[in-house]
Amino acid sequence: MTPPVVRWPERLARAALSRVVEPGELAIGKLVAAHGAEAAWSAIRSRDPAVGAEVLALTRARVDAARPEQDLAALDAWGGRLVCPGDDEWPRGADDLGDARPLGLWVRGRQQLGEACGRAVAIVGARAATGYGEHVAGEWSAQLAEAGRAVLSGAAYGIDGAAHRGALAVAGETIAVLACGVDVPYPRGHDALLARIAEQGLVVSEWPPGCAPMRHRFLTRNRVIAAATSGTVVVEAAARSGSLNTARSALRLDRAVMVVPGPVTSAMSVGSNALLRTEGVRAVGSVADIVEEVGRLGADLAPSVRGLTTDRDALSATVARVLDAVPVRSARGAASIAKAAGVDVNVVLGCLGPLELEGLIERSGGGYRLGPVGRPAAEARRAEAGGA
Repeated sequence: MTPPVVRWPERLARAALSRVVEPGELAIGKLVAAHGAEAAWSAIRSRDPAVGAEVLALTRARVDAARPEQDLAALDAWGGRLVCPGDDEWPRGADDLGDARPLGLWVRGRQQLGEACGRAVAIVGARAATGYGEHVAGEWSAQLAEAGRAVLSGAAYGIDGAAHRGALAVAGETIAVLACGVDVPYPRGHDALLARIAEQGLVVSEWPPGCAPMRHRFLTRNRVIAAATSGTVVVEAAARSGSLNTARSALRLDRAVMVVPGPVTSAMSVGSNALLRTEGVRAVGSVADIVEEVGRLGADLAPSVRGLTTDRDALSATVARVLDAVPVRSARGAASIAKAAGVDVNVVLGCLGPLELEGLIERSGGGYRLGPVGRPAAEARRAEAGGA
């Protein structure tokens, strides 16, 4: 874990501000960017009119409740820390949020946050996921982790949980970004999962210890999921889904956005399939596709999808045409084959020798027919075409 570099008064001010205001408030972000967190907190605490009516209105209700030393002590008891902009382990992608970037990130776990986010891919999707969605999220997250990628998600039921468990199953790295304090197990059923994530990866939040989850906080949280990673994969999403909100944030931040296509009959794929019509969104069918999208330009390319290689693949177009004209069972002479192929007989004579050496054709009486190598593929091809 990298030691913090932001000095204590600035860190303390950011801890206080994160208790007093909800994350993403642009007026607060602009004030901190202009004057620093320490000066901003001092002015807010003293109700200085110079900060403006909007800032005073945003902070009035909670300013007297701020106890940053207690919050930091509570986090320390959980083995956590507050990571601030300017720290060595600050995730640089979060800076792309501009005035809406987090004031700080409360973190549990031993991994270095910036490094982990730098190699992370977000896997998000429906809470009420199908078996198909959970299988894809779990399997692909395991493969991403084995490929050296960190898997980042929101620790919810469904796709999120499957993604975290997939990475953990192969002793990989995973990051949970919460919409509550890092000491608050939410959802309750993921208490043990969050403990494993904190042990093996990282649990992260913009909210101080003890903060409860609220509906609006999930949407606010999603912009961090989008910003902290190089790409977001939506596995399943209904017509109205927080995952679509994450994807749109990622698009605004010029991050890679990918969708796993789902059955058109599934309500859990209505939103994700519709997202595929958005410019810049890519369909992915494998982990290799994901790595290609988030990897280095010109590198990490997914292999081309090809059918099985056959002996016929190495033949030139003319030789393949002659081979097509050779009968499967009853042998024909060179002239008959030339007529069927529509090429000169001398061309056929030049092709027959090499085809025979490869075992694709064989002599029979005074002519040629397909050999043991060429016969199975030809019979299957002709049967598929409806020919004899």
